[in-house]
Amino acid sequence: MTVWVDRLLRDGALERGVLFETDAAGSIVSEASGTALPASAIALDFAVPGFANAHSHAFHRALRGRTHESGSFWSWRELMYRAAGRLDPAHYRELAAAVFAEMVATGWTSVGEFHYVHHQPDGTPYHDHAMELALADAAAEAGIRLVLLDTCYLAGGIGRPLAAEQARFGDADAGAWIDRWHALRETLAGRSPLVTLGAALHSVRAVPRDALGRVARELPAEVPLHIHLSEQPAENEDCVGAYGRTPTELLADEGVLSPRLSVVHATHLTERDIRLLGDASVHAVFCPTTEADLGDGIGPGTELMEAGVTLAIGSDQNAVVDPLLELRALEAGERLRSLRRGRIEPAELWHIGSAGGYASLGLAQPARVGGPLDLVELDPNSIRTAGSRLEQLPLTATAADVRRTIVGGHVVAHDVTAVAERLQRAITTLFEENP
Repeated sequence: MTVWVDRLLRDGALERGVLFETDAAGSIVSEASGTALPASAIALDFAVPGFANAHSHAFHRALRGRTHESGSFWSWRELMYRAAGRLDPAHYRELAAAVFAEMVATGWTSVGEFHYVHHQPDGTPYHDHAMELALADAAAEAGIRLVLLDTCYLAGGIGRPLAAEQARFGDADAGAWIDRWHALRETLAGRSPLVTLGAALHSVRAVPRDALGRVARELPAEVPLHIHLSEQPAENEDCVGAYGRTPTELLADEGVLSPRLSVVHATHLTERDIRLLGDASVHAVFCPTTEADLGDGIGPGTELMEAGVTLAIGSDQNAVVDPLLELRALEAGERLRSLRRGRIEPAELWHIGSAGGYASLGLAQPARVGGPLDLVELDPNSIRTAGSRLEQLPLTATAADVRRTIVGGHVVAHDVTAVAERLQRAITTLFEENP
């Protein structure tokens, strides 16, 4: 494929007339700047490297508009369990295909799906990884780059067995999960060039101490590993009560902290936690719209960056599917915490939304030779963006300003009305309502 970009904003600099050539897999084999538009090329006006959604739970999209009135993270979780209990492979494929199509339409070019709905509701395994294949096939249909973060989920809390509503999330022990992970990798091999397999530990609440270290040791070293970390004060309190250390300190003791690790949320951290995470060069995935919706709190983004942590963003529960709003909310949270403006420079916001997320997911950097040709074309002259400096668009644009999304050199287009209708059908079916 050949793609030409009149104005490309990359690494904080505006480049003109950039011509990309890709191989059959959509990886960039050459690029040149200052070129004229070839007759055969796909032409873009203004574009940026693709956005990476480094943390998603696709089925949580079904809860949008149903859980916002009151309560806490913990009451929301009970409603989430109810939705999880009703999924089957066929329905999950239909719902996920619509959710992933919504992501593509809003400018996400890749997604890390933090997946733990593995088995039948009673915990009996499906034949041949049916739920995982449902997600893989949904991503391939939607045309989004998927890193399936298959999640180890073994306990219902520190020292507690899985509850009945969590039975389908769990495997017998860490060894059983590791065996299933390797079998899944073999099953996914060659299925779609857009799909790769990563891994996740759900949290220190859901994975016993000995299993944390075992998973980190026995997974192949190149595989990205994610974990929910210190999202709620109660998680910290339970961990300190059980182990005498914070969740971050526990991960350090068990050898889990490393550059391949991404900690999700990282909202309630001590100064020592921040130093440990920075010294290990981990990634931190902030999900600002979810953290606001659930009342989680505002994490120490700038402190983590100063310590050496690479930030990324995610849509998490998908109450909002808009990378630009996530970036704006990240900066807004920093301003609210500090009572100061301009905490994260626009160039750094672009980097967090794209390069930071791709690195978190173990993917090659987009819009660079050797990496995937993943781009987002934006409208710099809309009613929202008119008059904006191009570098400041993360603070003015929204997903409504996405003109085209390019994944692997191909324009991926979806009829948003049809996607909305598909979402409506899937969600009303899940809750057994009349459409």
